[in-house]
Amino acid sequence: MIHILGIRHHGPGSAKNVKEFLEKVQPDIVLVEGPPEADPLLKWVNHAELKPPVAILVYQPDDPQHSSFYPFAEFSPEWQAIAYARRNDIHVRFMDLPMTHHMALEKETFERLKQDGENKKEGEQPGDAAPSVNNYAFRNNEVAPPPAVRKDPISWLAEAAGYDDGEKWWEHMFEHRHGNEQVFDAVTEAMQVLREEFAQKESRVEQMREAWMRKTIRQAEKEMFQTIAVICGAWHAPALVNMPKAKDDNELLKGLPKVKVECTWIPWTFSRLSYYSGYGAGIESPGWYDHLWHYPKDDGTRWMAKVAKLFRTKQMDTSVAHVIEAVRLAETLASMRNLYKAGLEELNEATKTVLCNGEDVLMQLIREELIVSNRIGDVPTEIPKPPLQLDIERTQKKLRLPATADYKDYTLDLRKENDLERSIFLHRLQLLEIKWGERHDVSGKGTFKELWRLQWHPEISINIIEKGNWGNTVAEAAEKFVIQKAKEADALSTVSALLGNTIPAELHQAVEVCIQCINNLAAASGDVIQLMEVLPGLVQVTRYGSVRKTDADLVLGIVNSMLTRICVSLPTACTAVSDDAAQKLLELFFKLNDAVNVLQQSEITALWQQTLRSIAASDNASPMISGYATRLLADYKLLEGDELVRVFHFSMSSGTPPDKAASWLEGFLKGSGTILLIDNDLWCLVNNWVDTLDEETFTRVLPLLRRTFAGFSSPERKKIGEKVKAGGSGAVVKQVAENAIDEERAKQGIPVIMQLLGIKN
Repeated sequence: MIHILGIRHHGPGSAKNVKEFLEKVQPDIVLVEGPPEADPLLKWVNHAELKPPVAILVYQPDDPQHSSFYPFAEFSPEWQAIAYARRNDIHVRFMDLPMTHHMALEKETFERLKQDGENKKEGEQPGDAAPSVNNYAFRNNEVAPPPAVRKDPISWLAEAAGYDDGEKWWEHMFEHRHGNEQVFDAVTEAMQVLREEFAQKESRVEQMREAWMRKTIRQAEKEMFQTIAVICGAWHAPALVNMPKAKDDNELLKGLPKVKVECTWIPWTFSRLSYYSGYGAGIESPGWYDHLWHYPKDDGTRWMAKVAKLFRTKQMDTSVAHVIEAVRLAETLASMRNLYKAGLEELNEATKTVLCNGEDVLMQLIREELIVSNRIGDVPTEIPKPPLQLDIERTQKKLRLPATADYKDYTLDLRKENDLERSIFLHRLQLLEIKWGERHDVSGKGTFKELWRLQWHPEISINIIEKGNWGNTVAEAAEKFVIQKAKEADALSTVSALLGNTIPAELHQAVEVCIQCINNLAAASGDVIQLMEVLPGLVQVTRYGSVRKTDADLVLGIVNSMLTRICVSLPTACTAVSDDAAQKLLELFFKLNDAVNVLQQSEITALWQQTLRSIAASDNASPMISGYATRLLADYKLLEGDELVRVFHFSMSSGTPPDKAASWLEGFLKGSGTILLIDNDLWCLVNNWVDTLDEETFTRVLPLLRRTFAGFSSPERKKIGEKVKAGGSGAVVKQVAENAIDEERAKQGIPVIMQLLGIKN
């Protein structure tokens, strides 16, 4: 006898009914909607370390991004059916169209649509399955733009019953009902009517899927299984009850193309079971459904206790009285709506009113933490996996870096051995483009601290499989991957950035290759601007040598070579440039000067200072750049006193065109106007220069002056204003600053200070 159990994927009510039905009829074989290639993986169900939510990953070894996921939660009917079969030593098989054919058909269709330009052809898309109630597999790739959204059959039934939400209708009609054998017949009958109402032709692949399911059922009958239980999406149930002739199905399945596929178990997350993550057969409330599965008789008290516990962990006071009143309100709402039991909607309304004071922000917290939840499953280490994935899991365990669905921050102290190894591991994963961790900036100037934020996503498993062909360990794969990228790069900035990420990953061979590639590209490049853009990043790389046992010193040789090239070519590059180009050069000057100071090498510093002298003294250099070079020389104490005043006077004299003088002043004062506050001689020179400008000239140079002073900090601008108000006297400025103190307010703090110092009266 064949029993067709049409279910809703990931429904706890369906799961309970399936479990109870199987225990009653005790079938000889259980057939479950899913990929037959994954049959060998079913032996792991009920293993102590295989903890839902998990998913079967089906992928093409030669193209891992072309893959599909088949997720399971503990409250999934398919999971309960498989678990029942495993517990009772009953045959269990998947019965959907094999992915070896499905993926091949997708590939063929993609190529055909690409060739024909029919990117929006709805009827021929392989992924165009029945409505979302059946879209069980979560595909990692889209072979063509999705078709127009069809009416969800559950929503259609809900609307007919007077509900505006299919999820709520399904919950009230099925998730709270148990021990009702007629529910499967009712669902099948409803879907039969809907299929007739839709009167739509199924896609070719959808027809093949149902044909293969029927073929699997017939095969089970041929093998003399007497009682066959079939677990499938509700939409497919009518197609399996009213089966056509076998020859018709065989004709439909003749000559199917093939591709090689492999399967494995991977951890999944509740958040990926929700609609909000784009999962076609998703549910809105996986966390709530998990609660229903474990506590089917809960009247809301346990749920409200969970909410209260969550609020307390967030330092929000929630009393027992709050919980009691919220449960009573939910029960009252259910009674008013003629419901025998409060559902999630009633509990949410009661929670928002009693516990959240009407605040939507707190309800969002409940949704994220409880209704959806951030739970992640676990997979046994013994399950066959790609070598790279095994190495990653071993390293995660060794370094105590668990994979979690919720993000977790780690502050690493690189002076500690374990934290240093963590950093190396995370940098290697980054190089492999396995995006588990994201590095954030840390305050302070030291290089011994790093901040990482880690969050695991199921899709990372695809990235790991994809990168597995580069090596069996993270170190091997990352090294080969970096070397290949460095050799293929044709831009100096690309290889420089790659080197900057490779040094902290401690991939010595890759570092040497990157350095060689940079040498080759730098030698072939005559663009001094490109060299200036790259050099500061390379200098920062050398800083790792103080906290890492690395070969960062190898970079110093190439840095010195590039700096020499820059210093030779820079004076020429500063001539005959536009104002916009000069502005960009100033930013590079600033970074390059910082890089020279970080290096702290006397020979390099002397060479850089000589270059600055050459630019500052050049009549052909951009006035703005010449002014900035003069300012840097003053900061190095190479231009001081009378000599600085002389240079300043020459550049700001009446013989210098006002536009040129204003541009030179902008460069000299770039980033800071403190020197004008300290040096009264320079102040007077600027003041006198402004006095000599006629109205027309002053109006012309005013935007330049405004841009110059806008770059100063607010305190600097305030003090400059005070100095102007005082007539330029430094003594008066000091007096003004002193008089700016509010003595009355200051006196109010004296008693507190006396008390802190322990002085009485």
